[in-house]
Amino acid sequence: MFQKTSFTTLIVGVFAVYVLHTCWVMYGIVYTKPCENPKFDNCINPYLAGKPRLQLSIYTALRPNADGGHTLIHKEEDFDVETKFERIVNVSLPKKTCKNGTLYAMVFVHQAGMSPWQDPRQVHLVSQLTTYMIPKPPEVSLISAEDAPQAEQQKRKPKGDDSAVDRPVSHWRSHLTLNVVSEDFIFDRDFLPSDVQRYLRVFQNGKKRVYLPLLFVDELSNRVKDLMEINSTSTELPLTISYDTISLGKLRFWIHMQDAVYSLQQFGFTEKDADEIKGIFVETNLYFLALTFFVAAFHLLFDFLAFKHDISFWKQKKSMVGMSSKAVLWRCFSTIVIFMYLFDEQTSLLVLIPAGVGSMIEVWKVKKAFKIQIIWKGVKPTFIFGKSDESERRTVEYDTLAMKYLSYLLYPMSLLLMVSFLTGVYAFGFLFMLPQLFVNYKFKSVAHLPWKAFMYKAFNTFIDDIFAFIITMPTSHRLACFRDDVVFLVYLYQRWLYPVDKTRMNEYGLSYNEEEKPKGKAHID
Repeated sequence: MFQKTSFTTLIVGVFAVYVLHTCWVMYGIVYTKPCENPKFDNCINPYLAGKPRLQLSIYTALRPNADGGHTLIHKEEDFDVETKFERIVNVSLPKKTCKNGTLYAMVFVHQAGMSPWQDPRQVHLVSQLTTYMIPKPPEVSLISAEDAPQAEQQKRKPKGDDSAVDRPVSHWRSHLTLNVVSEDFIFDRDFLPSDVQRYLRVFQNGKKRVYLPLLFVDELSNRVKDLMEINSTSTELPLTISYDTISLGKLRFWIHMQDAVYSLQQFGFTEKDADEIKGIFVETNLYFLALTFFVAAFHLLFDFLAFKHDISFWKQKKSMVGMSSKAVLWRCFSTIVIFMYLFDEQTSLLVLIPAGVGSMIEVWKVKKAFKIQIIWKGVKPTFIFGKSDESERRTVEYDTLAMKYLSYLLYPMSLLLMVSFLTGVYAFGFLFMLPQLFVNYKFKSVAHLPWKAFMYKAFNTFIDDIFAFIITMPTSHRLACFRDDVVFLVYLYQRWLYPVDKTRMNEYGLSYNEEEKPKGKAHID
């Protein structure tokens, strides 16, 4: 008992250290130490504090250094860093870009009334407006039987040119999201964050060191759903330019996330793979994202502890007294079906991995519940089922009686749910939890249940209620999270209704009195 407790304590301790370390790292990312005395030489003051007149200019070029020419596509002559805006402009595409080429956007923030190419106090960033992706397969209307325009283009291609379908082609990024740090933050040169340094341009203004506006191009906002395929007939495409202010803490966090996505792409992640990660950050509020992290961490901890205690319970269990074997069998079947469904739906790994581990444990539990032994004769397995004692046969009778009552509700529902096999699995999964409640009622006991594993699973049930609104999962699985809450409350009621006494069978099939009996020979006077 001491070893089990110490191991659990060790796991919880490691988990606590991990959470605290992550919090410390996140705090170090979003918090920047300011310069305490602005008069010190170490201080770097903001250029925006002087309220200068600024202009925003955006150019396109075939090369990132504008070698070969550039074209002005948009400018904001009275650029106010505090004012949010969105503009839609039509961009003319060069011939090289239409022929599977690239195009870049050059974004300048400079002094108003002056050309950015001649302004010594300008800041600029370069962003790629095109990316390469394999085009979507042609679509055909099933109603009108007409080919979509994309399918018509495929038909015009010469025969034998099937490789062109799988060849990456240039796609247009229809969104350009810009940010400027508007807060008048004074940096300390000795504590200057390395992630901000690459965006920081500093100049000497008398005795003061001043940094120019911190301009940032949000690459995480470029989603696959917004991409448009470029072909030889494309002459002009729309570009949505969005601007908003950004805090220094969020800028630093965004830089780290953007670098992480870029690193994944360097390791072979496609644009589509990276897009799923982008969606987590772009479509979720930062505070909600932080909540998701902590919820996910606790979910994994409780999953691990539930699996550990569940395995320990069933490993030592030698009798099925008070346990519904039919519920164990159905839970195994439904868990496997649900896991395959979640895998097919490309559900979040946070849901998929525990479901897969749970499926393997349920298969093992069926083997223990039915006392199955597998004997291999060459490559042919032979299954041997163990015998049940009197108490176990009484449990089977109660289990069969519960299924008889349950069938009155089960058969009508079967006719209604035949349209969807998976919906039936979810619904029947709920119903097959009820025989165990009936067995508990007939035995007037819940001592035979693995309460440690059950309580950890119960905590996860309430965490799943939160997850149901946060992470990606099918609607049927989302509803199943709330379904388990009802059963949990009934189990708690039964635990209160049937208090523990010393004559009741415990979780290992033994009563308290049997445990207290001396194992050695009786002493003879």
